[in-house]
Amino acid sequence: MELINEAARETPVIHRTDVLVVGSGPGGLAAAIAAARAGAETTLLERYGCFGGNLTQVGVEGFAWYRHDKTVDSEGIGIEFEERAKSMGAANPEPQSNSHAIDGEAFKYVADVLVQEAGITPMLHRTMVATIVEGDVIKGVIVESKGGREAILAKRIIDATGDADIAHRAGALVHKTPVEEMMAASVMFSMNGVDKTQFIEDVKSNPHTYSDWCGPDWSMETTGKEDKLFSPYLKKPFEKAIKSGLIPANLNTITGTWGAISEQGDLSYLNLVHLAGLDATNPDHLTRGEMEGRRQAMLAIAALKQFNPGCENAKLRNFGMTLGVRDTRKIDAVYNMTAQDVREQGQFEDSIGIFPEFIDGYGILILPTTGRYFQLPYRSMLPKGVRHLLVTGRCVGGDQDSHAAVRNMMCCAVNGQGAGVAAAISIQTNVDVADVDIKKVQQKLMQQGARIH
Repeated sequence: MELINEAARETPVIHRTDVLVVGSGPGGLAAAIAAARAGAETTLLERYGCFGGNLTQVGVEGFAWYRHDKTVDSEGIGIEFEERAKSMGAANPEPQSNSHAIDGEAFKYVADVLVQEAGITPMLHRTMVATIVEGDVIKGVIVESKGGREAILAKRIIDATGDADIAHRAGALVHKTPVEEMMAASVMFSMNGVDKTQFIEDVKSNPHTYSDWCGPDWSMETTGKEDKLFSPYLKKPFEKAIKSGLIPANLNTITGTWGAISEQGDLSYLNLVHLAGLDATNPDHLTRGEMEGRRQAMLAIAALKQFNPGCENAKLRNFGMTLGVRDTRKIDAVYNMTAQDVREQGQFEDSIGIFPEFIDGYGILILPTTGRYFQLPYRSMLPKGVRHLLVTGRCVGGDQDSHAAVRNMMCCAVNGQGAGVAAAISIQTNVDVADVDIKKVQQKLMQQGARIH
């Protein structure tokens, strides 16, 4: 590999803060709000022009699509996202569950309001490019933007990048799923001009179930109770499109779910394009995935227009701002969660929240319809090798089955709230995040409305 030498430079420190949260998806947004509410001066750093991550930038609007009559759900800031979205006209009833789908576009503003109300310092349009580490202590990050290269210093840092970027660059122990085993990425998109009456009539006349998620080339593990439940699935239009030659036969992966349909004919949160073999920590893979994903999405739209009742006059409304990524790096944490934890109602003395028995990924679909849930251990957010750093969101420590559970957005918000509170208390008690008094963290979380047991 050819190398060049960069000139030495002095980078201006443009900001100091107690808690710096890097990444503003459900985990990062919840972490920042929790830290600020716990009394810490908090800054939220985001590389794009809006907060919200998967909710707003990707367009994954089904925030709690797992919720059914007997679900014992998480509590805390994640539920607040859903309730605030409903109260601000930024949500629609979700067709397959007892929940509301978030309007990803409108939630950009909802997130702004939440950040401002909490007194968080917002920093959009800055990309983290390096970490500042002294010995084994992280002190801050270097960012790049239209304003040039800048340094931000913080007493505690929360890595909510989704890919463990901070932990990785700071020297923490991380691992990455082999690319051939990674869960596929998605290009989310929405359509408008759909005849809602005709579309829903067709759904009712030919309802799909979760068993339809299985295809000729893949299978799915369930407990059996999921198989006959209604799923807003779209399959037949694409089978017809392949048979007609409209879609190439090798693209039998174009199939999946729709999220919500408005009275105005917006069919949103279309999760139909699945891109395997894509490593989202590789920009060349991302480039290929973005372009190929949009190509496949346009093929999907053409198939829906021709073969799905109610879509004859529909057209593309928007793509998500970026790919939906499910799986890249994870930290090797002080405690790595296991399949046993998420399948058998794991309990922990250092629990910082609960999440329903919902597993979605790696060919597993288990829905929380019987009241079962597991606790989330604080230690799974503690990386090895770096002090003053917490890692939250989908890259917390764990195996594949646990990842298929904790990667879900509501769970990311639960972990994020725990990370934010712990970061604030560690500053206030002058200890490292690894040594924080978990009882104090739990007490503050409960004061913030979280359920930990």
